[in-house]
Amino acid sequence: MREVGLVAALLVAAGGILGFLAVAEDMREGELQAFDTGILLALRNPQDLADPIGPQWLEIGMRDITSLGSIPVLALIVAVVIGYLVLARKPGVALLVAISVGGGLLLGHLLKLRFERPRPDLVAHLVDIHSLSFPSSHAMLSAVTYLTIGALLTRVERRRIVRLYILVVAVGLTLLVGLSRIYLGVHWPSDVLAGWCAGAAWAMGCWVVLALAQGRWVRGRDGVTPPPSARSAVEPR
Repeated sequence: MREVGLVAALLVAAGGILGFLAVAEDMREGELQAFDTGILLALRNPQDLADPIGPQWLEIGMRDITSLGSIPVLALIVAVVIGYLVLARKPGVALLVAISVGGGLLLGHLLKLRFERPRPDLVAHLVDIHSLSFPSSHAMLSAVTYLTIGALLTRVERRRIVRLYILVVAVGLTLLVGLSRIYLGVHWPSDVLAGWCAGAAWAMGCWVVLALAQGRWVRGRDGVTPPPSARSAVEPR
């Protein structure tokens, strides 16, 4: 089963990289303009582009949901997870979580500087934002954080239905954050697609590194698998 998980993670990482490159290329060539414009306009009242479709509670809810992908909220979640891992005597896993999220933050910033795409000015922004647009940091960092944590939890859970639930929640949170950015008018849809692709690729790449590293720790340097009592000291519970 672990080999299947590794193959799946590698496929997701490869697919994410290819997806990001495809979106970035089409974006730079202007081929996504009609796609981006059509979706943003479809989410606004044609008579008033400052008014999003749907009831007032939906707009309020989207404002709340989008905060789940903000740096302060994600930093708090990561700090809690790292604190737990340190207390559980898994410093190596804690370090990899920190590197995964911190590296994802740095990568997203560098990508924004590379593409320098301005924010959409087609509709009014429903939240204040002043940074560059491509890729969406909220979409990318939520993918990195929630998918990394979700992947870690699936490694310690044996029941398939629970593992599936964890993955659905992680993916669902990532999708909701990205969709909220489009609804609020602060990102082009292609920004969010690129953020999802880059974040998923980065998260799964880090997960593969963790899985391979833990396999090495469990086997020991001499390649001999230690007894169960020794494995429990390094394997996640």
